[in-house]
Amino acid sequence: MADGGRTYDLVVYGATGFVGRLLAAYLAEHAPEGTRIALAGRSRRRLEEVRDALPAGGRGWALVEADSTDAASLADLAGSTRVLATTVGPYARYGLPVVEACARAGTHYADLTGEVLFVRDAIERCDAVAKETGARIVHACGYDSIPSDLSVFLLAQRAAADGAGGLRDVQLVATARGGFSGGTIDSMRAQVEALQDDPALRRVVGDPFALSPDRAAEPDTPQPRDASLPSQTPDGRWTAPFVMAPFNTRIVRRSNALQDWAYGRSLRYGEVMGVGRGPLGAVTAAGVSAGLVAAVSAMSLAPTRALLDRVLPAPGSGPSEAVRQKGFFRMIVDAGTEDGRRYRATAAGKGDPGYAATAVMLGESALALALDGDRLPDRAGSLTPATAMGEVLVERLRAAGHTYEVTVR
Repeated sequence: MADGGRTYDLVVYGATGFVGRLLAAYLAEHAPEGTRIALAGRSRRRLEEVRDALPAGGRGWALVEADSTDAASLADLAGSTRVLATTVGPYARYGLPVVEACARAGTHYADLTGEVLFVRDAIERCDAVAKETGARIVHACGYDSIPSDLSVFLLAQRAAADGAGGLRDVQLVATARGGFSGGTIDSMRAQVEALQDDPALRRVVGDPFALSPDRAAEPDTPQPRDASLPSQTPDGRWTAPFVMAPFNTRIVRRSNALQDWAYGRSLRYGEVMGVGRGPLGAVTAAGVSAGLVAAVSAMSLAPTRALLDRVLPAPGSGPSEAVRQKGFFRMIVDAGTEDGRRYRATAAGKGDPGYAATAVMLGESALALALDGDRLPDRAGSLTPATAMGEVLVERLRAAGHTYEVTVR
């Protein structure tokens, strides 16, 4: 990426939204002194309000007005910065023009999407252009899907270093405490509506290799189905469907393919949510499974969707600071290898995973793209956190207080 004429190192686009404000506050406290940061959004007045409420490190930042429906403003925005981090969703509704502007300008890009259809569209439209300009387009830089992506990346690294061969059966069990924001719910609603408008898209979403760079070259290794019923792990833990698994698993498989299947062509990767042991765990797993099915069904029907709109958080809202501070995430990833050895990765952190912890993940991703270019993998195009930033991002997140470790079982 050429830096000539770039005014900023990093721009936070969507800074007036719920997660955008959290990201801006994190950067104001943790970005190195001298990092040139700006806040961008549609309303200068609201941007001023956000800036005025930031810790001291962010109160002198520049403000940039830009709108995803105004191509000229997006082109100017992308051309002004080395990195653009966007929290403006649903990404399928607002995100493609932003990705396109960054790809054309050779500007590195990071987002928080958990939308398979958006990432698929962004790959098709922007991957080739970004490779030509040198832009790193990095999706899923939050709880979707950094813990999953980096955990499998580290497992594969350790297995290769030990001469254990590629990964085979890998399962992530997630436990977390946190809240939901209106933006997350709006993204879920947008994808449900897209599937209703075009039923053919269900095949795309249901394809375990939906985000592969070369679908025809993918191995025929059967993949675990996205869980829909309660189950038990070999050590007796009850599990339920993990709402993020249908996206996270596709990101991990894309990482594998982008690295010429370095994790192993026999990789089988799945994710579930851990809910406890014994009779209480069984009851909880059944309740979570039923609740998830009910929620998706309700969003699929116009009358019940309208009712949900009245009671669920609105876009721009989210959990309170008290809820965010009490939250946590912990992901245990067990893996077998081609020679039979077994490993376990742990990814964990404090704070509501979708908000407090995600602000750390996106903030450190953006800083890595802006400041660590000479240490990053030599790749451009439509990437994943593991393939764009790899070990550099792991180091940054560890320094920020998150846990990423691999042990032999």
